[in-house]
Amino acid sequence: MSNAASVNERLARLTALGTSIWLDQIERKLVEGGELARLIEEDSLQGMTSNPAIFEKAILGSEEYDDQISSLASQDARSIYQAIAIQDVQGAADVLRGVYDSTDGVDGYVSLEVDPDLAFDTDKTIAQAQEYWERVDRPNLMIKIPGTDEGLPAITATLAKGINVNVTLLFKVEQYEKVMDAFLSGLEQAAENGHDVARIHSVASFFVSRVDTEVDKRLEEAGNTELQGKAGLANARAAYQAYLKAIKNSDRFAALAAKGAHVQRPLWASTGVKNPKYSPVLYVDGLAGPETVNTMPVATLDAARESSEVTEPQVTVDPTEDLKALADAGIDMTDVTDKLLKDGVDAFVTPMEKLLDALDEKRKAVA
Repeated sequence: MSNAASVNERLARLTALGTSIWLDQIERKLVEGGELARLIEEDSLQGMTSNPAIFEKAILGSEEYDDQISSLASQDARSIYQAIAIQDVQGAADVLRGVYDSTDGVDGYVSLEVDPDLAFDTDKTIAQAQEYWERVDRPNLMIKIPGTDEGLPAITATLAKGINVNVTLLFKVEQYEKVMDAFLSGLEQAAENGHDVARIHSVASFFVSRVDTEVDKRLEEAGNTELQGKAGLANARAAYQAYLKAIKNSDRFAALAAKGAHVQRPLWASTGVKNPKYSPVLYVDGLAGPETVNTMPVATLDAARESSEVTEPQVTVDPTEDLKALADAGIDMTDVTDKLLKDGVDAFVTPMEKLLDALDEKRKAVA
């Protein structure tokens, strides 16, 4: 780091509270143009996540991938996508390797998601997780696996192989509890398989703003707007309470910690506010605290750099009253989160299909 004065104090304070700042974005120019390195040095950035929607925007939104697409024109569209994604993830992982080394493997990760159409196929998810792990060939890679019921055994099996996992598309606290059980089972099996559990890392990505979007719409229809903007934070804080119980303070995890295991940190995803009436750092400051990750879109990171005011952990605030008020107002959080999971899978499948179709057209045009 060149000098301490160049480090943004607001973001450094957020990091000091225990929140690792990750970027919810990936594109080649960000990596190769030096911007990622600058974010690490000046904005306390400690990781990066990607998903099919992000790759769709990056690949179709610029010409910087055209030469690679031309060189791979003899391959099918999915193979071209995978080659592009793997190259971008490798490049980002190499830039973040210093963070990985300096934090002894706690941070410095880049996430690559299994194809979204595999969200309900356990065996194919396991196979692609292994394939991506081998092809990327970087220790600071996390394989993103959806936290669906079918994804649970894939999470366990992938961790049991010593592969880092980012569990994604979590909305419901009860499902998150199943994910934490799958995580613990994976580490237990990894230890039995002779892996060093101290080198295996995992996060669980709990989506936030989409909860408010859905609940706010239902509150609006019910003529009860005073509770708008409460559900996202309350649901995530309830997830954090579940984390403290199931992992941080559990005997089961303590046995693994004795072997050097690290906790599976809650990661707050979808942290860009959708409602312009809300503070742009609502889900940053409101969920700051120990052993958490916040993966921010560029606009949210910019907002946090300029206006984050958090000075004490907020993720530990008790959500009970807000959740009770929402229930009394007729909000069924189980129904909300079940709908969001289905919508979430669709939200990644659709851009993936659009991307593959566009790649196929480009491939044919230059073949």
